Amino acid sequence: MTHELTYLTLVAAFTALMWVPYILNALMVRGLVEAVSYPSNPNPLAAWATRLKAAHYNAVENLVVFAALVLTAHSAGVLNDVTLLATTVYFWARVVHAVVYALAIPWLRTLSFATGWLCCMAIAAQLLM
Repeated sequence: MTHELTYLTLVAAFTALMWVPYILNALMVRGLVEAVSYPSNPNPLAAWATRLKAAHYNAVENLVVFAALVLTAHSAGVLNDVTLLATTVYFWARVVHAVVYALAIPWLRTLSFATGWLCCMAIAAQLLM
């Protein structure tokens, strides 16, 4: 498996696991029955869990773009130092984004998001050159 596909797999696995902490928080604050049902007035999640849930939604939205670009680059045989660096940095930018979003660190959240976006644009540029 190529480096780029390895990092796509890591990004997908990380995104797939991001729901676990905020669901555990829902179980703690709401209890099992309320957490798996549709209560009219559920107890609110902890602030960090609400932010992590938003980070998870953002990660899912961005995974679509990242995956399409990485898979296209792989299929087209456009794998080079730029795609190698971009996929590595993208993964770590998404990890940082999730952590700093949950911790409510606004500037780092925006910087990590922008870094991931630039990584996607770098891969796209390699495909379009």
